[in-house]
Amino acid sequence: MSNFAPVEEQLTYLKKGAAEIIREADLRAKLEKSRSTGKPLRVKLGMDPTAPDLHLGHTVVLRKLKHFQDLGHTAIFLIGDFTGMIGDPSGRSATRPPLSREQIEQNAETYKAQVFKILDPKKTVIDFNRRWFGPFTSDDFVRLAAKYTVSQLLEREDFHKRFQEEKPISVHELLYPLVQGYDSVALEADVELGGTDQKFNLLVGRELQRAYGQESQVVLTTPILEGLDGVQKMSKSLNNAIGIHEPPLEMYGKIMSISDQMMWRYYELLTDVQVAEIEDLKQRQHPMDSKKELAARIVRDFHSSEVAEAAMQKWTKQFQYRETPEEIEQVQVNYEDIASGWLPGQAVPEAAPIKTDKLVHQAGLATSVTEASKKRSAGSVKIDDVPVKDPIYCLGNPTFPKTVVIHLGRKLKQVHIRGPFAP
Repeated sequence: MSNFAPVEEQLTYLKKGAAEIIREADLRAKLEKSRSTGKPLRVKLGMDPTAPDLHLGHTVVLRKLKHFQDLGHTAIFLIGDFTGMIGDPSGRSATRPPLSREQIEQNAETYKAQVFKILDPKKTVIDFNRRWFGPFTSDDFVRLAAKYTVSQLLEREDFHKRFQEEKPISVHELLYPLVQGYDSVALEADVELGGTDQKFNLLVGRELQRAYGQESQVVLTTPILEGLDGVQKMSKSLNNAIGIHEPPLEMYGKIMSISDQMMWRYYELLTDVQVAEIEDLKQRQHPMDSKKELAARIVRDFHSSEVAEAAMQKWTKQFQYRETPEEIEQVQVNYEDIASGWLPGQAVPEAAPIKTDKLVHQAGLATSVTEASKKRSAGSVKIDDVPVKDPIYCLGNPTFPKTVVIHLGRKLKQVHIRGPFAP
């Protein structure tokens, strides 16, 4: 007798947080066959190791793979060490610079370690598409290319747009969807997962499987997660991301900074909490308590229960009750390094003005004065719990040393400012 849950129960769990299933009837049929035969579905998720670190946006589709794994199906995490050297053109307006073999290998190693924060390492199949593309011959590539037409490839939105705008499209980019699609043939995938931006590539996989005499895989796409701003997709380059290796308190604080509306989307896409339970939380629990619970869940996923509890207590003390934590990091800066309108040899002005951005940078809260300026303009800087948007800040009387507490978002430091030419 099969150990798989009833099909309707499986579908409910798998549809949570899914953007689209192509086709749901096919998935139902595959689940019914799997349950009757006791044979698990082969579920594939491929990622090119183009960056060494993952953020929570990457984990949305990883968690969906975990859901299949929870239900007893075979989770295949495919590292695209061959496709990564081509560079996925999805959403690109120009050719993506290819990575070197060394970069690919380094990133692949970090990927393996990071995905096991979510997937069960004992039940996950890790594979690399160089395993079959390494021995691929020129004859094999000609046969693969013959399965698809140029007009079909140009139907892809980003290719079509670049073609219309007379921007270059390299031949190797046209090969990318075929190469990714062939991965499904090589793995005999029953289901392939990907973000909504991968839909074209995933559909190519369905067609190639038919061309090679296999049953077409089901395509399940997941939404692109919005970042901390609640508008643009989560991205480190947009400075709105939560990295899965970030310190627990920083991770916890960032989650607490999102809007109440965005909180429920994060519940749906970043946790295993069932839809019915999420709806129950909306009705019976204060949003602040629900958000603290969400933050603790996510920190627990990537650290531990004990660390999540400690992060919650520190955040509550520091931000909800406005207490300065005893273990706050302390730094020293010199007044002459941050002073505004003052020269050595002159008396320090009565108000002791300083350059806010230089103070934030000197305190180590920003990597540059330019970054500090952007943060200040965005309203992220506080000095002694007072928001500071002006480039010049007055310390008050010119008696030194002085001590201030600087917040930059959820980061804070206690800064001791020494007087001019202090030893």
